[in-house]
Amino acid sequence: MSIRTAAAAWEALFRAQVSMMLRFEESKDFQPLRSREYDVLFNLAKLGGRARQWELNANLLISQPSLSRMVGRLQSAGYVRREESPSDGREVLVVLTEAGAAVQADIGRRHVRHIAEIIDSVLTEADQAELARLAGAIQEAAASGSYLEAEE
Repeated sequence: MSIRTAAAAWEALFRAQVSMMLRFEESKDFQPLRSREYDVLFNLAKLGGRARQWELNANLLISQPSLSRMVGRLQSAGYVRREESPSDGREVLVVLTEAGAAVQADIGRRHVRHIAEIIDSVLTEADQAELARLAGAIQEAAASGSYLEAEE
């Protein structure tokens, strides 16, 4: 295996993601939210509609202080609420409200259709399944650190 090949593969994957995100932003896929605000609602929905703030933060690419400010904005808009954890009063739970779930679902449907428009135009169903498998393997290795064991 080659360092150049790995770097080229990563850059291609990263550039594809950046290009798609730019297209989504241009098309205003996430309106009335910003993409990062939608990401908070999306991940909260994936976590069952409620999560400790640190659990939510583990799935996002933003700092803890940025998440706190964003949760505050989403709370002001009525999309989430903060609750004290029943098991530990020091922890804060972020809870998706009915309005938050509705806006997340609406944006999500629109966004998924746009993803499919782009990806279906260049990849077969089998290609898409293989891409998902490969990206999942990369994510799992990075998250678990299993690639470090292979180096030893």
